[in-house]
Parts: sequence; structure tokens; C-alpha cells
Amino acid sequence: MSEELLINVTPRETRVAVVENGMLQEVSIERASRRGYFGNIYKGRVQRVMPGMQAAFVEIGLARAAFLHASDIVRTPAIEVVDPDAPVPPMPPINELVHEGQEIVVQIVKDPIGSKGARLTTHLSLPSRYLVLLTTSRTIGVSARIEDELERTRLRDAVAELTPEREFGYIVRTNAESLPSELLQEDIAYLAKVWRAVSARFGNAKPGDCVYEDLSLPLRSVRDLMRANVEKVRIDSRESYERTLKFANQFMPALAERIEHYPGERPIFDLYGVEDEIQRALKKEVPLKSGGYLVIDQTEAMTTIDVNTGGFLGTRNLEETVYRTNLEAAQSAARQLRLRNLGGIIIIDFIDMVDEEHQRQVIRQLEKSLSRDHAKTTVYEMSPLGLVEMTRKRTADSLERQLCEPCPACSGRGALKTAETVCYEIFREITRAVRQFDAEKMLVLAAPKVVSRIEDEESAAVAELEEFIGKNIRFQPEDQYSQEQFDVILL
Repeated sequence: MSEELLINVTPRETRVAVVENGMLQEVSIERASRRGYFGNIYKGRVQRVMPGMQAAFVEIGLARAAFLHASDIVRTPAIEVVDPDAPVPPMPPINELVHEGQEIVVQIVKDPIGSKGARLTTHLSLPSRYLVLLTTSRTIGVSARIEDELERTRLRDAVAELTPEREFGYIVRTNAESLPSELLQEDIAYLAKVWRAVSARFGNAKPGDCVYEDLSLPLRSVRDLMRANVEKVRIDSRESYERTLKFANQFMPALAERIEHYPGERPIFDLYGVEDEIQRALKKEVPLKSGGYLVIDQTEAMTTIDVNTGGFLGTRNLEETVYRTNLEAAQSAARQLRLRNLGGIIIIDFIDMVDEEHQRQVIRQLEKSLSRDHAKTTVYEMSPLGLVEMTRKRTADSLERQLCEPCPACSGRGALKTAETVCYEIFREITRAVRQFDAEKMLVLAAPKVVSRIEDEESAAVAELEEFIGKNIRFQPEDQYSQEQFDVILL
């Protein structure tokens, strides 16, 4: 499967698109006014300790205090695992680990999302091209995406040989598969140099200072996503191209020739249809080729995906039609989760299937389609109601929450009160105002659609109301008012 990375750079915004076989799979956005904080290391100060939550809030210089759970705090002394089957010692209370006013070095593992502050850890790590350095561990792990056991063992042994007096732990990343030891050694040396520089800043840093910041989005994307199957990296900014090429020549010279500058007059995202795909990714409905469709709803607690057959009638029987629709829906749902960057709890409501083998095949198709997702996903068995529960690791806001804001007309509800409902609210407000204040006349300002309904369909009700309150009521349409907005003015 061939991939291309498209990097669109403007003065205040950078966007990176991952295109597989001509189809957009993923998009990342970084704005100068709101850069992501994931991976940054800060000198912080404990603001408040919450024993009931086993957590603390830490001030690190962002708009909101960040959240640090007791399980994310390095214990001193560190626990040495001698017997993996032995019970893990209980976690000490949070007030034994930190106290208010304490200065502490922390790393962001989850960006601020919505009204929630960033999530922190004191288990610091530094990523490179092929490895992740773990500063508070001495273990060697290998990415779960490297499935060949012989290759996993080779990589683990290679890192162990290169670090005989192991001071740190390491995770071998997916990009390291089939690499010679020399390249791993270069990464180990690079990470040691970076850690020495970061450590040197701890002493002089004040609470709220950032002592380590991850690479910019273009360099980070090349570092994390540049694999053997990536045919091209196309960048539409000469300056960013030169910076990225220099980075690639230093850390991945074998792949540097695949990076090219795009000088075309037509915007690069238009050329590949990425802009249209982004617009479609902001809609609730996702059409399927068969004629069915998905309906995706993102809420505070979870994301739900409803599968519908739509106009797909099939050629055999109902069970076969449902099965084919669900298979296509599983592929599409996996792509949409990655494209929209949806995380947390996800419920997929597949169309009910009687055949248990069909249910297993749909689950397998979903897992297969999710296998290329960089975020960790966990899929559970289908429930008796045909629901599939799954989780996807969330580290940043979804695409919708990055690009959109709640509708000012409905305050994010997704629905407006009908003109009829607003009419009766106006009548109640008039009655309420008359009882509280004395006035000869009344003027009601409302949306044109509401005023039109009052004057046409509710004219008899208005006449009864005028007779009841003994006052004249005049209605005036206001084009700038939303359908739910109105004012009752006493004259």
C-alpha cells in the first residue's frame, strides 16, 4: 500500500495529510496561536492536592492547571520488578508523593481538550526516529506492530548490546523493523545528547518554564510517519522543504530523496482532493459505496456510529445484504476514526446479523482496518444488541473541535425550537411582563419566520391576548435575530 505525505504551510497554520492509494486517511493541524503541547516537558509547581481523586493539579504556565494522577508519578525509590507474578505493592496516597507548592518536572501526555486541562506524567520520555528513551526505566520494549517474534528478539538484543551499562530504558519503534544495529546506535547517541541538554535546563528553570519542546509538525510528521512504503513527501513551502530536507539528511539519509518541493500554482490540498475530504469529515453522514451510510455523533462522553443500509437492497437475501453493508461500514468507520481523530469510548451500532460467523467476520474486518491506525485501539466482542464497543487513545482534540465551534443559534444542541414554540414563549413573556410593569403598548422584536407565523396562523391568539391584557401589541421582524431570539419592549 503506497503512501504520500502532503505538507501545506502558511504563515499561521501548517497541515499534514496522509494519503494512501489516493485516499485521505489522516490530517494533522498546527496553528501558531494554538500549538499542541503533547510531549513537552515543563518545570511545574503543585497547585492543589486532591486526596479523594488520588491526583494533583500542577501549574505549568498554560491557561488551565494540568492534571497529574498518582499512578503517573515516579516512586522513590523506584520499584524493581524481581518476580513478574508477585503482587504489585499498593500505590501510596497522593499526599505522600507530592505536596502543595512543590516544584516538579512533568511531561504532557494528553493535550488540553475542551474544558479539561492537560494530562501529565513524571515518567519522562524522549522520542527519536527509531527509539523512545525512557528516563525512569531500564526495560527494553518493542512496538506491538512488529509482529515477527524473531525480529522482535533481534531488535531487543541489539539495543541491549548497545547499552551494556543501561542507564535508561528504550522502546523500539515500528520504523526500526529490519534496521541494522548501526542506525539504532546513532539514535541511542542522539537521545543521550538530547537528554543531557534537557537535564541541564532543570536547575535554572522556573515553574511554568518549558524545558523541552517537541519538533514542529512537518519535522515530527517526517520523523514519525516516514516509512519504507511512503513514496513521496511533498511540501509547498520552500523554506519548510529545506528545513525538512536538512533534518532528513541528518537522521534518515536513505529516505531524504523522497522529499520534494511542490511549486505548483494550484494548492497542493486541492490537487489531491484533500480540502473536499476535510469538509466531508465535518458532516455527520458518511455515504458508503453500496448505498448505505454511517451517522457519526460526537458527544462529551463517547462517539457513536450508526450503520444504515440506506438504498442498498442487495442481490440475494436480507442477511447477505446486511453482512455486506456491515463489512463496508467496518472499513469506513475505521478510516473515519483516524481521519476525524476521534478518541475515547466509541460505540458502533452495526445492523443486526443472525449468523454468528458473519458477526466474527465484521469484527475481524474492523480490527484489520484499524491495524494501520497510529493510535492505540481496543475492540471488544459484539454485544447481543449488535453493538461493538471499542476505545481509541485520545491525545488531542478531534478534527471537528479543532476547526469548529458550537453553533451560536442553538448553542451546540444541534436543534432549534420551532417557530410555533417560540410564538407561545412570546405570549407567555407578554403575560409575565404585563403583570410586572405598567405600559400602554407593547413591541415584540423577533425573527421574520416567527413574526410571519404570529401574524398569519396565530392572529386569532394575538387578538385574544390583546383583549385579555387590554393592551395593543405590535410585532416587528428583525433579520439579525436567530429563530429562538426575541425581545418584548414596553412602550
